[in-house]
Amino acid sequence: MNIEPALKALAAALQGEGPAVELAAGPDGSPVPAFPETPGVEDAAVVVRTSGSTGAPKATVLTVDALAASSVATAFALKGEGQWLLALPLQYVAGVQVLVRSLFAGTRPWVMDLTGGFTPEAFTAGALELTDKIRFTSLVPTQLRRLLDSPSAATLAVLRRFNAILLGGGPASAELLAAARDAGVKVVTTYGSAETCGGCVYDGFPLEDVLVRVEDDGRILLGGATIAAGYLAAPELSAETFTVKDGVRWYRTNDLGSIDATGKLTVLGRADDVVITGGLKVSAAQVQAELEKLDGVRAAFVAGVPSAEWGQALAAYVAVADSTPEGLAAFAARRAQTWGPALGPLAPKTVLPAAELLMLPNGKPDRMSMTVLLDALHQGK
Repeated sequence: MNIEPALKALAAALQGEGPAVELAAGPDGSPVPAFPETPGVEDAAVVVRTSGSTGAPKATVLTVDALAASSVATAFALKGEGQWLLALPLQYVAGVQVLVRSLFAGTRPWVMDLTGGFTPEAFTAGALELTDKIRFTSLVPTQLRRLLDSPSAATLAVLRRFNAILLGGGPASAELLAAARDAGVKVVTTYGSAETCGGCVYDGFPLEDVLVRVEDDGRILLGGATIAAGYLAAPELSAETFTVKDGVRWYRTNDLGSIDATGKLTVLGRADDVVITGGLKVSAAQVQAELEKLDGVRAAFVAGVPSAEWGQALAAYVAVADSTPEGLAAFAARRAQTWGPALGPLAPKTVLPAAELLMLPNGKPDRMSMTVLLDALHQGK
């Protein structure tokens, strides 16, 4: 993969010597820089699309100052700058940030071969090319799960050599984090989005110059130096999402959370994931977490679908450990016997088992596609 044009364009933008850059994947996967106009934002450096996991992607404008603040805060939190392995698509913020941090640090990133998709073998080969003693990478939970699923000695060895693996893009289960700890892999969970220059809360605590607030309704607000300038060509949406108060720029997320006495943030789920079924308010994220504790469930996605009887019904798209016909039959029998007693009223009414969850190119669950399939399955009953 040739990243030289992307690096050159990003370097010019970060130095104020070129226009803002938006990266897209070319036919061979190499990043192709485009140069969108960003009226009203003179120091715009990067335009990055949100994942679009729940709707149409939004073009987020990130400034030089915001990206610099994010890079410095990341280096401070990770106790140094080093060489990065790029394992995520460059059109999303976590991938772009690998290049941006490398440029600010003056280090040479290495790009793993993603032409055959993300595989442990390709990741291991890419990691073996790193030459710096200080090494970092960014992954999503699905990728880390694949790396820790019966890993080879070589894969374990390269994983353990990373000073930190930033893990974001969605919640990581306690089981996955425990497996990483048991394997001697140093994982740092991150929370953030394109609107915050990527992850800005590490292991529950905000980075330097990042502020976290939880409103009375439970909505998480993120503020400070890493907040985006707004959305491209969408002034009304920008005004609804971003505010300035007492000199601090705030981004109003779509997530619910709580902050404990130590200042640690816990993300409780999306504000729109509350399902009202039979008059009972249920968090889809809570049901997902409970499902992922059950035997035979590798990962789960839970949503509410329209129901004539319940108003909304809980439905689950489940990645099962054994997706062979025999395994699916055993799963169905086990589910009938155990899910009711284990989950009670939280047991989904509709379940779609599969080998893997449906994913977007950036490794996040494709919530819209899975919800459509669950709705069709439920209505077809």
